[in-house]
Amino acid sequence: MSIKINVQDHILFEDSSILVINKPCSLMVEPDRNGHPNLLQQVQKYERSLRPKSKEIYIQHVHRLDRPVSGIVLFARKKSVLKNLSEQFATRQVKKYYQAITDTAPTIKEGKLENYLWKDKKNKQAVIVDSLHAEAEKVLLDYKITPYKNNFHLWDIRLHTGKYHQIRAQLAASGCPILGDTLYGSTFVYAPNSIALHASSLYFNHPQTGDAIQIKADPLWLI
Repeated sequence: MSIKINVQDHILFEDSSILVINKPCSLMVEPDRNGHPNLLQQVQKYERSLRPKSKEIYIQHVHRLDRPVSGIVLFARKKSVLKNLSEQFATRQVKKYYQAITDTAPTIKEGKLENYLWKDKKNKQAVIVDSLHAEAEKVLLDYKITPYKNNFHLWDIRLHTGKYHQIRAQLAASGCPILGDTLYGSTFVYAPNSIALHASSLYFNHPQTGDAIQIKADPLWLI
């Protein structure tokens, strides 16, 4: 089941334009049909507590993380800010970094993974396919692997394309599924609705000042 959080305990940065949250794993970003607790509604409640007399409160997430993934989620406090940040994401001005833990690793410990990905909507899964596949999209990430405790492997990842389940599918296709990611072949028992994947850093330009902003969030691994 999804969880509820004290939003104030998870704030990484905020000003009049933006709010940045370190989302825990197992918490969805937005509402679903089953009415599970989600980050957006909890952030909306926080915003109302800041301005209890205001009739109109605007807060909207700019991007998403999968439910089992932890890390940085950026919110806009104005529609104009949402438009600006969405354009930055769409034109790939935003730099996104992740960390992941696996129990296997490739021979080459630093490099890139370049594949073609197809979103299997029926099974809600990303599939690595041949470049000739009719709906294939090219995906790319850079990685560096270092030893982690208990013979695990820590991946530092620069994500270039940001497609559906991209990191999860690419690591699994390389023979290294993320810990707990049973959808992509992991047999490791991690935690319910959680995998060892964390959105650790985000670089973007402030939507009003234009200043370069760097947000970092340390992971709280469950192993």
